[in-house]
Amino acid sequence: METDGVSNEDSIIERLRQGDQNALVAFMEEKRLPLLSFLQKRVGPHLQKKIEIEDILQEVAVDALKAVEKVEFGDHDPLNWLFQLCERKIIDTHRRLFAQKRDASREAAMVEGSQGGGLANLLIASMTTPSQAFSRDQKQLAMLAALETLPEEQREALRLRYLVGLPSKEIAERLGKSDGAVRVMLSRGISRLQSLLAE
Repeated sequence: METDGVSNEDSIIERLRQGDQNALVAFMEEKRLPLLSFLQKRVGPHLQKKIEIEDILQEVAVDALKAVEKVEFGDHDPLNWLFQLCERKIIDTHRRLFAQKRDASREAAMVEGSQGGGLANLLIASMTTPSQAFSRDQKQLAMLAALETLPEEQREALRLRYLVGLPSKEIAERLGKSDGAVRVMLSRGISRLQSLLAE
C-alpha cells in the first residue's frame, strides 16, 4: 500500500512537471501542512496581525496556477518552487501592507559596508523575482549563484535583514545568536557577495 502511495505521488509530480493544473491542485493539497508550516515560520508577528496564513497560501495557489504551465522544473522539487512562491508572497504582502511605514533612514543604510544601495537592490531583485530562469538578467543570476555559496544560516540572516527588513536584534533572537554576531555575519556575507560578483 505504501508503494502505491509513493507511485501515486510520483504520478502527480510527473503531471505537475508537464504543467497540469489539476496535478498542481492535488500536490498542494497533499503538501498543505508543510506549506502552512513554512509560512508560519517565516511570517513575522506584525504581518500575522494583518493577514491570515491561510489567506497567504490561497494567494500562493492562485499565483502557482497561473505560472505552472510556464515553469521548467527540470530535476528540481516542485515543493521547493512552491516554497519560493510563498517567500515572494510574504515579501510582497509585507511591502504592500507596510509601505507607508517604511523607515527612510533604514533604507539609506540598507547595506552595512557596501558602496551605495546597488548591491541591496540586486539582492532583493534576485530573490523576489519569478523563479523561471528566462525572467532573470545576468546580474541576478550571478547574485543567485553567489548566494548559493553562503552557509544557509548566513543566507537566512541576509533574507531577514534586507528582504523582510528586520533589525539585527530581532534576527539575533530568531537565530539564537548575539546582536554582534549577527552584525558580523551580515557584514561578512555582504563582503563575500561583493567579492564573488566582482570576479
